[in-house]
Amino acid sequence: MRRSNAGIGVDEEENEINLTPMLDVVFIMLIFFIVTASFIKEAGIDVNRPDAPTAQRVEDANILIAISANDEIWIDRRLIDPRAVRANIERLHAENPKGSVVIQADKKSTNEMLVIVMDASRQAGVYNVSIAAIRD
Repeated sequence: MRRSNAGIGVDEEENEINLTPMLDVVFIMLIFFIVTASFIKEAGIDVNRPDAPTAQRVEDANILIAISANDEIWIDRRLIDPRAVRANIERLHAENPKGSVVIQADKKSTNEMLVIVMDASRQAGVYNVSIAAIRD
């Protein structure tokens, strides 16, 4: 039996596209990409690293420490006093115990500051310490 003209509004309503399932899928994909995205951590300054032909990439480097040309220490884009390096490394290591320390020392920085940072990381309980270099 055919519907009469009085039921035309009902037919138009049934022919509309339901966007709710598509929006659900889009939101689930958005959440997936946010959760799986990897965020790049930076020490805070650009460092002119020395060249090293045998340099290797470290994948699990979570604590990045930069030493500038004038021996300033930078962690998480903050200038750090040399006496506070150990406390900062302990805090960052507590957040991710499997992470390692990578020191990005400028070519013109002194060895003394590099040794201070390395000693502070070892005193903080992190023995996996690397020095960043540029691979030719």
